[in-house]
Amino acid sequence: MGLLSASETATAGGVPVLPGFEHLRRYWDPTQSCMTVKVLPGEFYVSRQEELVTTVLGSCISACIHDQRRGIGGMNHFMLPEPMGERDSWSATAGRAARYGSDAMEQLINAILGAGGQRADLQVKVFGGGRVLAQLTDIGQRNIDFVQRYIATEKLNLCASDLGDVYPRQLQFFPHSGRVRVRLLRRHDDVALVADERSYLKRLANDPIKGEVELF
Repeated sequence: MGLLSASETATAGGVPVLPGFEHLRRYWDPTQSCMTVKVLPGEFYVSRQEELVTTVLGSCISACIHDQRRGIGGMNHFMLPEPMGERDSWSATAGRAARYGSDAMEQLINAILGAGGQRADLQVKVFGGGRVLAQLTDIGQRNIDFVQRYIATEKLNLCASDLGDVYPRQLQFFPHSGRVRVRLLRRHDDVALVADERSYLKRLANDPIKGEVELF
């Protein structure tokens, strides 16, 4: 089946969408026999249902956070660790969503807590940070350093990680159970992902509000 419209996602497959996530596209995955949500860079998603959240990572990081007692979980996908410069100039800007790790982690955790999760029961799994943009600054390592520092500072329970290396990753997360599947993408035709990340970085660099990305 094809992608569903935003208005159809609220009841598709009998699986309701939590408020605030109606804009993300969902589709039926016959191989998994469940509804699936694809999270793109700068997005995050939280669910209490038996469904699948998926993304593809290069130098980006995704955190999969799960409340094991209540069956609530979510995933984010961010390209850069945190903005450079004064927060006051952009902190009220609508739509910044989860483009930066500093926002992505906070917003994902707050959304899980808002859906009924408890901070003491959160388990965190982090993935990505590959050096797939070899001609640029090692954004992947910067992201790894950030997310490890964030988890330590916030005293979160890190129970799994797969970070670094030079390969992109395909990630599948089941937010109700907390289970994660990771597949390394080693084929040469996966260069399309690198092109997508380069384009995304350029969009951030050219953003008249954010303009904080340095490309080398």
